[in-house]
Amino acid sequence: MTDEDERWMRRAIAVARSKGSDPASAPLGAVIVLDGREIAAERNQTKELPDATAHAEMMAIRRACEGLGELELRGATLYSTLQPCGMCTMASIWSKVGRVVYGAGRADVHAMYFEDRHIDTLRFIDDAYRDDITIEGGCLRSECAELYYPPDADLPPEELANM
Repeated sequence: MTDEDERWMRRAIAVARSKGSDPASAPLGAVIVLDGREIAAERNQTKELPDATAHAEMMAIRRACEGLGELELRGATLYSTLQPCGMCTMASIWSKVGRVVYGAGRADVHAMYFEDRHIDTLRFIDDAYRDDITIEGGCLRSECAELYYPPDADLPPEELANM
């Protein structure tokens, strides 16, 4: 990871925190950078819209494509505070994002934030589709993980989103 990666991840963390600090609200932030400039920055908006597909990464991809007037984001980097789910990874692939950088991974946060079948969709999709996309994790891992419930948190059933 570079200093630029850390700079943009700090921006993604700030975007995530704009939703508040309650880990139950999944305060996820995503920033898309192209040619050294921010072209989109969004947070999770699933409950506000309501829209199950309104994950931070999906919203950022939508805004970036709208802003550029393009379907493809070739050469862009998507920064996300949490390892993207299968849907968001697929959106990165279909929009031709060149690089995905995420902070906290599956082992850094509670399992409720991910698919409950213990399948790492990020790696499955990465291996199954394109060989011209780079996916890197662990950028500001600890700072990003602080946004979410820790792996060993004992949560009430109503907060176990995907479980």
